[in-house]
Amino acid sequence: MPEKKEKTTPPSGARKKKNSPAGGKYFEAVGRRKSSVARVRLFEKPTEGKKGDVLINDKAMLTYLPIKELRDTVKAPLKKVEVLKNFFISVKVKGGGISSQAGAIRLGISRALLKFNPEFRLILKPEGFLTRDPRAKERRKFGLKKARKAAQWSKR
Repeated sequence: MPEKKEKTTPPSGARKKKNSPAGGKYFEAVGRRKSSVARVRLFEKPTEGKKGDVLINDKAMLTYLPIKELRDTVKAPLKKVEVLKNFFISVKVKGGGISSQAGAIRLGISRALLKFNPEFRLILKPEGFLTRDPRAKERRKFGLKKARKAAQWSKR
């Protein structure tokens, strides 16, 4: 019977990847919201010209999220802990709409920041950035048109 090899990661929680967009060490986390799932990577020492950049599905954040409020939602945890320009962020997100995806990215960035520095928890937790929003679409029930919408009732 072959022996299983254990995965080894550096003790700090950071990982290394050779063919990454920014290269070097990164912190990875997953964020979810409704049916969206975001895999976020924070690269610690970005190369010149990539500081503070956010790539979402290999597109610039300005292109992927055209609405300013959604971009502010994504950047909120970085602004709160004052490390906005210290990281290059690469995100792979799928499912849901863009608002749901922005919420998933925000949670992913917050969790990755905790791996970078656990002391950020005292700042992020009171703001609600570490809480997964559990709201999701309610399932449709039989005999109804939608989850709660019934056919119009007629007396005669």
